[in-house]
Amino acid sequence: MAISEKRAILTKNELISMYKEMLLIRTFEEKAAEMYTRGKIGGFLHLYSGQEAVAVGFISALRPDDYVIGAYREHGQCIAKGTDPKYVMAELFGKVTGISKGKGGSMHLFDIEKGFLGGHGIVGGGMPLAVGVGLAIKYKKEDKVCICFFGDGAVNEGAFHEAMNMVALWKLPVIYVLENNLYGMGTPIYRASSIPDLIRRASCYDIEREQVDGMDVLAVRDTAERSIRLAREHSEPRFIEAITYRYRGHSVADPGQYRTKEEVEEWRKRDPIVRMEKYLKDNLFITDDDLIAIRDEVNAKVQEAVDFAESSPFPPPDALYEDVYA
Repeated sequence: MAISEKRAILTKNELISMYKEMLLIRTFEEKAAEMYTRGKIGGFLHLYSGQEAVAVGFISALRPDDYVIGAYREHGQCIAKGTDPKYVMAELFGKVTGISKGKGGSMHLFDIEKGFLGGHGIVGGGMPLAVGVGLAIKYKKEDKVCICFFGDGAVNEGAFHEAMNMVALWKLPVIYVLENNLYGMGTPIYRASSIPDLIRRASCYDIEREQVDGMDVLAVRDTAERSIRLAREHSEPRFIEAITYRYRGHSVADPGQYRTKEEVEEWRKRDPIVRMEKYLKDNLFITDDDLIAIRDEVNAKVQEAVDFAESSPFPPPDALYEDVYA
């Protein structure tokens, strides 16, 4: 399947950078899955494989001082916002050098220096926080924006409706990005939502909305550019539904038996990384030798992250009493 032709605003270097970023996230995720099966990572691990175009398409269009809030499948979003993968891997290992000092794990990454405000394990939990971030931006008369990513399972939560009402009422510069991968854990949308056409939810609050192919990074980037500009210049919310797909189960412990092998394979034909690679080659932006060099670079960076996590210490026992506020 051809990729979007909406590339006029992007340079060759920007296009290659987006490809490299998606490949880094995919490679990181697959290595994290391997580390989980080897017992290096405990607790839950929700992988992002298949959804890379959404994070990279949106976050590559942000300024460094803008904010991003994720949910529990946020490794890729954190890396795309600029956090070094070695600090993310160390967090998954529970090491003190992790981005949350080894106390948060997979679902609670946080990097204030990069403007990444979580990582939230509660479904829909990041949405009200985005209201607060948007209100702070407007109160301080800044021109920043906040992107809040969430899954289709969150649209039936009360927090979703409260947050949508408040950002619309107060006209806050928040962009809510629904990553619709068709399943809330193992439940398909049509069995959980009375209105499976989820983009219609935003119409209840008179928020401008748009749907995009979440497997096409250039289409996502085009939507992101437009949404961010409007939110920044007019201080108003946006609602974007990105149709995407996760290749693995809800978590690595989920074999995903509620989906057929044929369904997964059909979506893999639309893989965002493969499509971008073909696009770059077809347009002579990149050669086979360039691709080999990029893969070597990415593999080395992910191995560096694993080595860093392996060699880092666990938090000392006394750290249990640090950063406790209640």
